[in-house]
Amino acid sequence: MAFNSSNSNRKLVTLILVIVVAGMSQGMLMPLLTILLDRSGVSTDANGLNATALYIGIFSTMFFIEKPVRRYGYKPVIVVGMGLIITATCLFPLWQQVGFWFILRLLVGAGDSALHYATQLWIVTSSPKERRGRNISLYGMAYGVGFSLGPIGITLLKAGIWVPFLITSCFFLIVLILLLKRSNERPDRGERVEAVHKRASKVLTIAWFPLLTSLLFGYMEASMNSNFPLYGLRVGLTESDIGVLLPIIGVGSLIMQLPLGIWSDRVGRRNILIVSGIIGSIAFLCIPFAGANLWWIGLLFGVAGGMVGSFFSLGLAYASDILPRHLLPTANVIASIQYSVGSIVGPLIGGMAIRYINVASIFYLISLIYVLFALSGLIFRRQSV
Repeated sequence: MAFNSSNSNRKLVTLILVIVVAGMSQGMLMPLLTILLDRSGVSTDANGLNATALYIGIFSTMFFIEKPVRRYGYKPVIVVGMGLIITATCLFPLWQQVGFWFILRLLVGAGDSALHYATQLWIVTSSPKERRGRNISLYGMAYGVGFSLGPIGITLLKAGIWVPFLITSCFFLIVLILLLKRSNERPDRGERVEAVHKRASKVLTIAWFPLLTSLLFGYMEASMNSNFPLYGLRVGLTESDIGVLLPIIGVGSLIMQLPLGIWSDRVGRRNILIVSGIIGSIAFLCIPFAGANLWWIGLLFGVAGGMVGSFFSLGLAYASDILPRHLLPTANVIASIQYSVGSIVGPLIGGMAIRYINVASIFYLISLIYVLFALSGLIFRRQSV
């Protein structure tokens, strides 16, 4: 079924709203839980380790989520995913214990993975060819908008620890009601995903540089949302300041996503990725020198987010340019796995760096990996297939 009737348009709007709320939830939970654990006296490395649970949940779910989607359809899987997120979100304030929160974060990650996989596949498979690119772009922008708005929920802590969690759950309940009004659909049997292990080696040989972007993006995103609150509190920022600053990275990404895409069409994606990596590296490197100045940090966050916030999509576009079409599904799976790996190690490495090196080291590390990425781009050469 294509998105060409009023019913199909309502379905697209509903799925977009689901993704906006999912982005808000993830954008809020990571920094909020980090702040609450830090209040409780949890060390920075243990705090970072706890943050990885969400991405472990996302990573582990990816290996078996396809089967229930094909058997039961998209809607039941999305509903179950939302149910897991709502349940875990409501339980967080009940008992502030590290082990308990680790389990809840695993549940949120599993629910998030199920929700995103089914929603993205539903949009792609039911969109007509001429609208598929536009619709999946709306999906990406919806998540970016939600993720940027999420950290604002930190400011609700002033009203009580339960407030941000309950408001997020209410948003989920609203879109859940809308989703239940939509009819269920299943993927066609002929749309099975290619086996990753048979083609992964060839994909990585041809497109190792473009696919590095997903690893770096996951590392940066998770590190900023999990480790920056620890940095901010230690340099004199308030919780409200942190809630205002974090969305600026996402805003910068949204502003520059289209211009970078257009420029990459004109001057080449490799050149844009190299230049963006260098400028982003410089912006992250300068953040510790801004101290606790909100305006300077905000400006640097905007520049950094604008330059590297589109890495995931630009990297996939570059991979699509140089890979044969039959290898593209494998490339997308590899990119998703690398994003999860980067998201898992980012908070862990950042937390350990804050504790054992210094508080500014999280930015020095991020700056370093983007410089190394840009240098690797200089030696990357497109292979003939």
